[in-house]
Formats: sequence, structure tokens, C-alpha cells
Amino acid sequence: MNLYLLFKSLHLVAVISWMAGLLYLPRIFVYHSEASHESQRDVFKVMERKLYNYIMMPAMLLSWLFGVLLIHSLGVDIFLELWMQVKIALVTLLTIYHFLLGKYLNDFAIDHNSKSSKFFRIINEVPTIILIVVVFVVVFKPL
Repeated sequence: MNLYLLFKSLHLVAVISWMAGLLYLPRIFVYHSEASHESQRDVFKVMERKLYNYIMMPAMLLSWLFGVLLIHSLGVDIFLELWMQVKIALVTLLTIYHFLLGKYLNDFAIDHNSKSSKFFRIINEVPTIILIVVVFVVVFKPL
């Protein structure tokens, strides 16, 4: 069996799962910040916690794990290529964004959210932009 293709497939599945969460959680935050009833807010808290802890966190960790295994199977010389450096930088930004969403999740959990629904609508675009750039950099390797 070709381990490179196995790691690549598992990396793609993990990244797709992680991106789904990165795109969906801020949308839940939009609705949570607009919720007017305590019962609605409680439902959003459960949804947010389960999405973050049971889907997003494992998917992020698996994305990194299989990414590192891919790099290992290709050899560390891949780091000399600028496209890989750009990809790693952007994935690091996504990881920071992931943990920032975790901070907002904790703020909502203790009813201390200070951000507006408009704020969450705007930051919801961040992972989309990064995703587009990463896909083009990885596919075309233009740098």
C-alpha cells in the first residue's frame, strides 16, 4: 500500500471536516448572539460545544497529524519550497482562528459574549479566504 496516498486521503478528509466546523461555528455564534430566549441560548451552547469538541478539535488534530506524516513521507526538503512555507503559515493562521473560536465559545458558555452578530458574520469569511488561497497554492505551486 502506498502510505503517501493513504496519508493524503486521510489528510483531505480531516481538513474537509475541520473546514466544515470552522465555517459553521461562527454561523451558530451569529444566531446565538441574536437569540432572545434563554432556552434558545442553551440549545446553541450545546451545539457549539459539541461541534467544537467532537468534530472540530479532532479534525484539526488529525489534519495536522496527517499533514506532518505527508511531509515526513515526502522528506523535509519540501520545506525549502516557498509554496509549502506559505501553506504552513496559512494553516497556522487557521489554527489560531480555531482557538479564537474556542475563546468565543467559552465566552458564550458563561454568558459573557461581547461581540455582535455582525462581527461573527464578518469573521466567518476568514476561513473561506484562507481555504481558497491554500487550495490554489497547493494545486498550482506557483511560488
